[in-house]
Amino acid sequence: MTRHWRCSWRLVWAAIPLFTCQLVGRAEIQLVGVATQPGTETDLSALQGKATDGTPLNRLGGHGSAIAYTGRGNEYLLLSDRGPKDGAVDFPCRIHRVEIRVTANERQLVQLRLLETVLLTDEGGRRLTGALEAIESDRPEKNRRYDPEGLRVGPDGTVYVAEEYGPLVDAFDTKGRRLRCLPVPEAFRPSRLSRNVAEELPPHNHRGRQPNRGFEGLAITPDGQKLYAITQGPLLQDAALDAAGKRIGRNCRILEIDLKNGHNRQFVYPLDDPRHGVSEIVAINDQEFLVLERDGQAGTASRCKKIFHIDLSQASDVSNAEQLPAGELPPNIRPVRKKLFLDLLDPRFGIAGEGCPEKFEGLAFGPDLPDGRHLLLVTVDNDFLPNQPFRVYAFAIDRKDLPGYQPQKFIPPPEK
Repeated sequence: MTRHWRCSWRLVWAAIPLFTCQLVGRAEIQLVGVATQPGTETDLSALQGKATDGTPLNRLGGHGSAIAYTGRGNEYLLLSDRGPKDGAVDFPCRIHRVEIRVTANERQLVQLRLLETVLLTDEGGRRLTGALEAIESDRPEKNRRYDPEGLRVGPDGTVYVAEEYGPLVDAFDTKGRRLRCLPVPEAFRPSRLSRNVAEELPPHNHRGRQPNRGFEGLAITPDGQKLYAITQGPLLQDAALDAAGKRIGRNCRILEIDLKNGHNRQFVYPLDDPRHGVSEIVAINDQEFLVLERDGQAGTASRCKKIFHIDLSQASDVSNAEQLPAGELPPNIRPVRKKLFLDLLDPRFGIAGEGCPEKFEGLAFGPDLPDGRHLLLVTVDNDFLPNQPFRVYAFAIDRKDLPGYQPQKFIPPPEK
């Protein structure tokens, strides 16, 4: 595939007052700043024309679906999801390379600069698309339809994507060509795939991810040896829905993939409420992670936009558990240990209220700030809506709040 790119020197920044959140026994978590981009911005794909709904094919949107640090200076990758209209539009999938500079000084600046847009293709060079109808097989890896939702960069620069339709976990090169599909157990996959969302639900399917509730987040351990993909909601066989189709299940699955040998393990992440969903997971070390859990409301109706600290060290491997209950687990199954780390709706941050976004979806640690605090970036998916801006929030985390934090390791690029 030919990579389409050009440089952009546009800077987007915001200076805001410093907000803090003080929790018992914790140091202050500070919101350093928030940067925005208008929902009408164009990307660097060089695509021309419009999709069937009128959306320009070079629309810079949905790119808050995931964020990953690249290990190079202040460069990150941002991932656009399947495009506008929930899969009704043939919109090519893409990744954006962006510079994000955070200056934790008296001006509290967060600056964005778009550097490159890369279009995604399969191994044969076919362009991947978010369209529901781009389906040719019940084997998801053989289809062009693709809903990328999770993103991480390996030590050698390999780009890993968690995809929701399949669901899939795939490895891409830096030019956007898929290198391989990583092993995903059949338990995560519906028996039947369809262009019609209703035909992927019971009674047509009784196994696998719910439509639009597949792999939503992806983490990589600091040593780059393992990936962790997490479902947005419980699998169908895990009592996800009642007879009327209402969401009643709380137990999501986390899939561990060993990148050396492909071995899998699975763990249970319990939602606080079956109406919630998981949006992201990011590694603190090889046992501890942050998980973003939220409701589906915006503005003053928002009730849950929370980041939880989880620990896998005592959790049961549920790979052989064919089914999980909707709520309380049996005594022989231990879920991940979970505790609140950061409530984005804490009034001290100034996020809650009329302007609160619905879809907080991306989490990434960046380079530590000059004062030694850890930088945590949280991004918002604007659903490609021209009247909804893209946002990235920068939080400074005291080292005492994450005593086990290990920065991700990267292989230095060869000297020129």
